[in-house]
Amino acid sequence: MKYKSTRGKVSNIGFIDAFMMGLADDGGLLVPDTIPQLPEETLKAWQELSYQELVMEIFSYFTNGEIPEEELRAMVQASYSTFRDPEVTPVRRINDELYLLELFHGPTFAFKDIALQFIGQFYSYVAEKRGVKIHILGATSGDTGASAIQGVRGKDGIKICILFPTGKVSKVQELQMTTVQDDNVLNLSVDGNFDDCQRMIKELFADLDFKSANHLAAINSINFVRILAQTVYYFYAYFQVAKANGGKIGKVNFSVPTGNFGDIFAGYLAKRMGLPVGKLILATNENNILERFIQEGVYMPGDFRITYSPSMDIQVASNFERYLYYVLDEDAALVERLMAQFKSEGEISISEEALRKVQAEFAAHGVDGQECLDTISDFQTKYGYLLDPHTACGVAAVQQCADEGEVTVSLATAHPAKFDEAIRLCGIEQSFPAEITALFDKPQRQVHVEGKLEDVVRELEKFYNA
Repeated sequence: MKYKSTRGKVSNIGFIDAFMMGLADDGGLLVPDTIPQLPEETLKAWQELSYQELVMEIFSYFTNGEIPEEELRAMVQASYSTFRDPEVTPVRRINDELYLLELFHGPTFAFKDIALQFIGQFYSYVAEKRGVKIHILGATSGDTGASAIQGVRGKDGIKICILFPTGKVSKVQELQMTTVQDDNVLNLSVDGNFDDCQRMIKELFADLDFKSANHLAAINSINFVRILAQTVYYFYAYFQVAKANGGKIGKVNFSVPTGNFGDIFAGYLAKRMGLPVGKLILATNENNILERFIQEGVYMPGDFRITYSPSMDIQVASNFERYLYYVLDEDAALVERLMAQFKSEGEISISEEALRKVQAEFAAHGVDGQECLDTISDFQTKYGYLLDPHTACGVAAVQQCADEGEVTVSLATAHPAKFDEAIRLCGIEQSFPAEITALFDKPQRQVHVEGKLEDVVRELEKFYNA
């Protein structure tokens, strides 16, 4: 297995080099040469595996033998040893047609932990094996930053800088990042929104001289290994639902709260590998560029809105280009032209034929603020289960997009304690986990910068050269 760029000018890249490259050197995103096709017998054999064993099996198709099995196993075991549930991503049955995949049992109570705990181990492994400095640079709409920091804080040979939009993440999300006191961590609070932060990250990775001189490495889902790590829990969830139904289950829908298209692209990859997935239901909020694309075939940012689900307050989805590549039959030249058009004109439209392919694979629903809060309240009353606002968007999308009789797994992407601002608006008082309560008594450490690239570069160079 080798890796290539969606824009066609980078190819034949090994697994570790693809991991270290992050964003492809031609500005595209790295994807595997081929997507492995899993026979039914393999899926059946995997049904009784533990989460960690399943990681090993799926990764074996993508690592090209570059990591000795025992060394990979040690990283996998270390990555998930800190999770609060022994299943890592347990599945909760709500009724005959709805299950919740709980992805919030890691150190920062969010789904990003599942990939980023592993990536932290992997960066430490590469730094030691290759004897290199690694400077991780990422942007966050709330959860990626905290998860990434927890994955690499205090590790030798690694520094991490996270950009986040000032005042546009929840208080708990901010505290999870800024109360970390390790010297290898820098938090930059940036004037603007997440899209501004992500745009600067991509510009810095596209500057190959700056990238090389400063040993930049990617933590955002532009890094394919993050997508791969998230693909695992789609398989795991399907197998748990199948077992709950006596092994007799056909296709299963997945509803995914997403703003950056990374988590749902992981589900798309699982489906392409052969997992019996029905609809991939894309749940978003008022920042609904992705809903419009799926319904109309037009990809165009609208007005940015602050919502109750801040991790999805994104207009330009970093992973959209990966899906565009596949829906356009892997035509890298066309992808490159369209992405150049998007950069110059701010809009992409696809053909009617391509749109039919999109709509055969995806459904979408944009959840407004009141609908999100009503879903939290109604679900608590009916099932005694408290949803965070992102998970509530996923559940609301199921109600709109799944047909009667279909089985759907909705991804529960964060613990509700991370978003108490929204929960309190529903008239619900919740008790916080001790780990989150403790954050409010800790000192914060962050640097505030204006939303200008030169200001970010100045702070990065000071941090990297310290």
